[in-house]
Amino acid sequence: MFDLRRLRVLRAVHHHGTVTGAAEALHLSPSAVSQQIRQLAKELGVALLEPDGRRVRLTSAAVVLLDHADALSTRWEQALADLAVHADGDAGPLRIAGFATGIAVLLAPAAALLRRSRPRLSVSVTQAETGECFDMLLAGSADLAVFVPDPTVVVAEDSRFDQRVLIEEPHDLLVPAGHPLAGRSSVALSEAAREDWVIPDDSCGHHRLVQVACASAGFTPRVAHVATEWSAATALVAHGLGVTLAPRMLPIATAHPIARVPLHGSATPVRSILTCVRAGSADHPAVAHGLAALREVAEAAAASPRQAAEPAVA
Repeated sequence: MFDLRRLRVLRAVHHHGTVTGAAEALHLSPSAVSQQIRQLAKELGVALLEPDGRRVRLTSAAVVLLDHADALSTRWEQALADLAVHADGDAGPLRIAGFATGIAVLLAPAAALLRRSRPRLSVSVTQAETGECFDMLLAGSADLAVFVPDPTVVVAEDSRFDQRVLIEEPHDLLVPAGHPLAGRSSVALSEAAREDWVIPDDSCGHHRLVQVACASAGFTPRVAHVATEWSAATALVAHGLGVTLAPRMLPIATAHPIARVPLHGSATPVRSILTCVRAGSADHPAVAHGLAALREVAEAAAASPRQAAEPAVA
């Protein structure tokens, strides 16, 4: 009987294309990853890796093995969930990963809710970008992740994961508090066509969202300033140096006198925030409690949106 954890190592090598990349994602040394693959190949009696330039690729036998491994992993997670039901599902660890804004508006309130309602459940939260979230789930260092989809990382149909929409979040136009649009109940995005814009660089998914939304509104934004961190972007807007789009739940420091103005019309951008767990693990009591807490927090946030036309506060 071989160790199922070795299949996780093989999957990581396949995903990252190098032993070094897999080792970093799994928090192992490259030699440990190589040893795990060699041992698995020996147990199965087949070659699993072959060189591909400076990278490695799976042999045809390894590809077949991973197809079965995904099914085995799902069944294993289901078995763990079934066993946990017969144990004390309100006790034990729950490790949640998510992006910075998601922590501020969803994960932190959910963790606090769980501390009150499930005090024997030990919840820990780790900040991680989308790709890191999937790596952590595969490595077993996270049980639940909250993220904004990035098709360059993992597709929605990936059978290794159970991905579900948590909330659909509209974006508002952020303008300085004294801006002519600040007092409006809503505006069309096209009304900001002549404004200077503050947007992140093209390495950030929000850059694409702004460009696509503005194009849908019939204009190309005149980029005056580039800022990737929200604290920097909102400071530039607060000082009258441009406008930007921001997700409605984004907390903004009280030192930044900014007005959120809702958008109307078909060009209004909306982002999906998803939860993700390993396939088969959603019914594990600890994971189920985490998902339920996140849904409760998300529903409350959607039911009580920020007063977008008033100066934003943290």
